[in-house]
Amino acid sequence: MSKQLSSGVRAAARMLVPLVLLAGCSDANPVSVEAGGAALSVTSREAKQLARELRLLASQRGIGPMPARPEVRDGLRNLGQMLVFDKILSGNRDISCMTCHHPDLALGDGRSQAIGQGATGLGLARKHPTDAFIPRNAPPLFNLHLLDNLFWDGRVSVDAAGGFHTPAGGQLTPDMAAVFEFGAVSALGLFPVLSREEMRGLPGENELADIADTDMRDVWAAAMRRLGAIPRYRELFEDAYPGTQFDDMSFAHASNAMAGFFVAAFVSEDAPWDRFLAGNDGALTSEQVAGAMKFMNAPCAQCHNGPGFSDDDFHNVALAQFGFGQGNGASGRDDFGRMNVTGNPADIYRFRSTMLRNVELTAPYGHAGEFEDLGLFIDHYSRSADKLLAYSAADVPEPLLSGTLLEENKDAIILSRDVLILPVAFDEVFVREVTAFMLALTGQTSRDLSRFTPRKVPSGLPVDR
Repeated sequence: MSKQLSSGVRAAARMLVPLVLLAGCSDANPVSVEAGGAALSVTSREAKQLARELRLLASQRGIGPMPARPEVRDGLRNLGQMLVFDKILSGNRDISCMTCHHPDLALGDGRSQAIGQGATGLGLARKHPTDAFIPRNAPPLFNLHLLDNLFWDGRVSVDAAGGFHTPAGGQLTPDMAAVFEFGAVSALGLFPVLSREEMRGLPGENELADIADTDMRDVWAAAMRRLGAIPRYRELFEDAYPGTQFDDMSFAHASNAMAGFFVAAFVSEDAPWDRFLAGNDGALTSEQVAGAMKFMNAPCAQCHNGPGFSDDDFHNVALAQFGFGQGNGASGRDDFGRMNVTGNPADIYRFRSTMLRNVELTAPYGHAGEFEDLGLFIDHYSRSADKLLAYSAADVPEPLLSGTLLEENKDAIILSRDVLILPVAFDEVFVREVTAFMLALTGQTSRDLSRFTPRKVPSGLPVDR
C-alpha cells in the first residue's frame, strides 16, 4: 500500500461519520469532522479512493460478492422445511433439527453447547433432567452451500472429485450419494438422527434407539418407515422427486431435501458489506471501513476469506476446552478436534474456521462456545497464549459448565497453535474497529427468520416456537 493510501486509512480509522455523509461534498471542498477533539479534513475524493482501495484488498483476498445460490425446486424446499422442524425424526419424538438451530435464535440455540434429546424448552430456557450437554456448540446454518467441510471437525466432507467422506464409510452407498444435489450439505442430515445424545435416544426407549450404533443404514431405514406411515410425507417426497416412488427412496432423499431447504432459505447476501462491494461507498461507516482495512491486512483474512469469510480449513486458535468433551485426553473431557477425524497428530485442537456472515447474531463463539461477546472473541486472537492461560471458570458463558474447564491441556494447545496467530498482537482500537466491521456482515433479512417456522408439520407433533 502506498504511503498516501496508508495515510488515508489512518484518517478513516479516526473518523466517526459514515462515508455516505461525504458523498455530497465536492472534491474541492473538504469536510471537517470532530473526532477525539481534533478536526479532520477529508474530501469526497479521498473517501472514494479509500473505498476503491478496500475493494481491491478484498478482491486480492478472494472476499468477493456472494455467488448465485443454487436453484432449489419448490417441492424439495417444502419437504425439507417439514423434515427439519418435525420431531418425528428423533427417537422419542421430542426434538427436531431446528430445536438446536432455531430461526428465532439465528439458527443456533444461544447456548455455549447444545442440549439434545430428553430435554424441554428452547434456547436459554432449555433444560435437561441430568444437565447433559452435547460436547460442542451448535453452529448456525447460513450459507452452508459454500462449504466442503461440515461440523466443527469436518467429519462430513466432499472432495474435489465429488467424493463424500463421512463417518458412515461404505454405508453411504454410491446410490445414496447420487441423490445429493448440493455438495457436502446434502449429507448433513444423515448424522444427527444417528446420535443418541442429539436425537436418537437410549436403547429400550424407542425402535430407532434399539438399533446398534454400527448399523447406520438400519437406523435410516427405520426413520423412513416412520415417515412412510404418514400419507402426507409420501406425497411431499414424491412431489420433491418427480418420477420416483416413495418406496424406492432412502434417507438420502430426506437429507438432500433438508439441504435444499437450508440452501433456499438461509443464504445471507444482503448485508451492508454486499452493498459496499456492489459500489455503494456509503454502505459502511468510516469506522467499519477502518476495521475492514485492518481485517484485510491482518492474519484474519488468511483464515476468514472467500464470500462467506471462511477458508473452509482447520486451525488451532488457542481456545479453552470445557464441557464433556469427545473422550480425548486423560480425563476423557478433552476435544482433539480435527485429529479425531484424520488421526494425524498435526491436526490436534484444530477446528474449522467459522463463516463470519451474520456473526453478530450467532453468539456464543468457538467450538465449545467460549465467548459470548464478539469483541472479546476478537481480542482473544491478540497474544492468544496469554489469553488462554488467563481464561478461567468465571469466563465460561454456560454456568452449568463452569466447573468443567480444563487447565491441564492449555500448554499443549499453546504449543500446537496455528503459526498464523503466533505473532498477532493488537490494541483496543483494532478490536473496536474490526468488531464494527463484523456488524457490516449482518444480512438484513437474517435479523428476523421467524417466517421460516411452519405452523404445523405432517406428523402433528408440536413445532418448537
